[in-house]
Amino acid sequence: MMRADYGDDSPIAAFATTPGSSALTLIRCSGKGSPDLVSSVFKSGKNGAPLLKETPGNTVIHGWITAADEKIDEVLISVFKSPKSYTGEDSLDICCHGGVCAGKAVMNVLKTAGFRDALPGEFTFRAFMNGKIDLTRSESVMELVCAKTETGRRHAVSRLSGSLEKEINEIKTSLVQVLAGAEIFLDYSEDEISADAEEAAGKLPNKGIALDVLNRLKKLSDSWRLERIYQEGITVVIAGPVNAGKSSLFNSLLKEDRSIVTEVPGTTRDWIEAFVSIEGIPVRLIDTAGLRDADDSVEKIGVERSRKLLQEADIVLFLFDGEAGHDNKPPDISASCLYIWNKCDISPLPQPFPLEGIVPISVSAKTGEGIADLYNAISSVIHEQAGSQLNNETDCAALGTARQKKLTDAAYRALEEALALTERDEPLDLIAPLLREAVNSLGEITGEVSTADILEEMFSRFCVGK
Repeated sequence: MMRADYGDDSPIAAFATTPGSSALTLIRCSGKGSPDLVSSVFKSGKNGAPLLKETPGNTVIHGWITAADEKIDEVLISVFKSPKSYTGEDSLDICCHGGVCAGKAVMNVLKTAGFRDALPGEFTFRAFMNGKIDLTRSESVMELVCAKTETGRRHAVSRLSGSLEKEINEIKTSLVQVLAGAEIFLDYSEDEISADAEEAAGKLPNKGIALDVLNRLKKLSDSWRLERIYQEGITVVIAGPVNAGKSSLFNSLLKEDRSIVTEVPGTTRDWIEAFVSIEGIPVRLIDTAGLRDADDSVEKIGVERSRKLLQEADIVLFLFDGEAGHDNKPPDISASCLYIWNKCDISPLPQPFPLEGIVPISVSAKTGEGIADLYNAISSVIHEQAGSQLNNETDCAALGTARQKKLTDAAYRALEEALALTERDEPLDLIAPLLREAVNSLGEITGEVSTADILEEMFSRFCVGK
């Protein structure tokens, strides 16, 4: 059997929801002849189903999916007509009963009727190919699906609404204006250019516009550092000696009892993790085994894993046991480290703190005292790592993927080199190709310039049904 292609218009179908214990399951269909194929297995009312290709768009019809006159499932079919559909093709959403069996039975009937399984991201691919959305909006679809926090969701929706596409197009329009000004002098022979124009021919026209574009590209490039944190989050590891209250702090930050807390040292033998949102940043919070020279073989493995996690962390919360004192010297930690004096309800933080260069945050994981100060300290470190102020607003365009970052940087470097050549009074025939390179890089971001291999590699990362 030949492999399905992203570039064809054959009828495709896929689950848009995961079959399971739910009230409803949604199956999406799209492509050439889709209404006729669904009509062949659909019955509605006493007189049979109307031909779905004659049904107006944005219409919902009730009926049954059938196979050889056997009723398979009672469904609602939403009809969408080209070009006013998500893919730009004739499309249908079949809403059937939930559960594993009902949806799979309907899908089997659809495949018998002539549909093939959709490839990952194929519906969104067709939306792009049919001019419904550009590549930045396409990528924001999966950003939205994978968003871990409310802030991440809002930023993905902003790109889906076209904020990044608008910014890229505005920058590209300005850059094309600069390129056009340069190419005017390259398109005419010397005897066709006036004396004043000949004097200006060695200089880059619209240099001020080019400098403004360079600044906008730099701002866009810098936005990826923060957006990556919003999407991927940061890893915060809680570490310290046994019985310092690491698991209690983990539960307190998480606001639920996830880690087992006892008075027995070494209760936590392995690490446990959970996600928590801090200022819209998804934080992977990890509770680790107490750091000590363990005799127990199982605990020894847990301690080694804890030490490894310390090297992988973005932020480490190292606890001193306020009840036991400050005898445990913190290990060498390469990540940003916040020192915490726990159990301040039992033993107040010594003033001044005896260990030089360490100023702990005083908290009680048991009573909640100082937890707000710890949140603020974690937020401050995140600010520093992001390299800018955290921004929960969505009115500013920002890059959403590493692909966009790579192409933005390529455009920036090409324009920066063009401006450097201008400062050295180099001829425009050396400068213009760099300007074209920058324009092409921006075109790749939105998909104006693309290749089949790049598109397939990008959309294949999507989930099936999108």
